[in-house]
Amino acid sequence: MNLNHYIFGKKIKKLKEFNSKPDGIFKNKDVAHEKQIASLEELIKLQDILYADAKNSVLVILQSLDAGGKDSVIKHVMSGVNPIGCSVHCFPVKSFKTKSALELEHDYMYRFHQTIPTKGRIGLFNRSYYEEVLLTRIHPEIILGEKLPGVSEKSINSDEFWHQRYQEINNFEKYCVNNGIHIIKLFLNISKEEQRQRLLERINTPEKNWKFGMDDLIERRYWDNYMKIYEEIFKATSTDYAPWYIIPADKKWHMFASISNIIVDKLTSLKLKYPEISVKQRQEISEAKKILENDTEK
Repeated sequence: MNLNHYIFGKKIKKLKEFNSKPDGIFKNKDVAHEKQIASLEELIKLQDILYADAKNSVLVILQSLDAGGKDSVIKHVMSGVNPIGCSVHCFPVKSFKTKSALELEHDYMYRFHQTIPTKGRIGLFNRSYYEEVLLTRIHPEIILGEKLPGVSEKSINSDEFWHQRYQEINNFEKYCVNNGIHIIKLFLNISKEEQRQRLLERINTPEKNWKFGMDDLIERRYWDNYMKIYEEIFKATSTDYAPWYIIPADKKWHMFASISNIIVDKLTSLKLKYPEISVKQRQEISEAKKILENDTEK
C-alpha cells in the first residue's frame, strides 16, 4: 500500500489540507486492524534480517501535540517485535525546559547524537530534535538560557536564525542517511477537539491521571502558534531523503495501520538480506553438524 499522499510537499504543501480523520484508505476499523496485524508479521521478519545484516538502521521520529498518540504508536505498532533489535527514547517537554549541566556544555543536538540507533536496530524517538525548532519558538527563554554564542533576543526573532537551524537539521539527517541510518518522520495530526477529548479522558479515568499535567493545558493555548510553526518546519525539512508523513491521528486504529505500513515499506525498500556465509563458515557448520549428530548419549 502506497501512502505517499501523506508526505508533506509531494502533492499537498499546506498543513490544513491534511486530514486528522480517517480518509478512507481502510474500509473500516476491522480492515485496518487486519492490515496492521499483517504488517506486524512482516515487520517481525524484516527486523530479524535488519538485525542479522547489521549494516543499516532505522530511526522513527514521532512528533505531535500533547495526547497525539505517540506512546500508543510505540506500544501497538512495535508490539511483538524483538526488543533486542529496538531502542526507544522519550524526550519530554520538561527535559527541554530544564536541560542538564552536561547537555548545556554541548551543542543542542548532543543528546540526540548519543541515542541514534546502532546498526541493525530500529530506534524510536518520542519527540525529537525538532523540539529545538518548535518548543523553543514558543518558549525562547529556553535558548536564551543556554549561553550560545551570538544568541540574543534580537537574533532569535529573525528568520535567519531558525532557517540556519533547519539547514543544520537537514545536514544532520543527510549525514545519517549517508551512513545507513534511515529516517521516518511522522507527525500525528490530531484535531484540537480530539485533543480536548483525550485530555478529559486522562482527567476522568483514575488510571490515566498520572499522564495529565497542567503543562498540557498551557501548551494547548498556543495551538495556532504550534500549527503555524509545524507547517514552516515541514516546508523547510521535508526532503527526498527524510520526508515528513502527516498521519491522520483522530482515530488510533487508522493511525496504527498507516504507520505500520510506512515502516514496513521503508524496511522493504532497503532490500535486506541475511549475511552471506563464507566457504570456511559452511565447512565449519558442516563439521559442527556431524559432531552434534554423533554426540548422543548411549
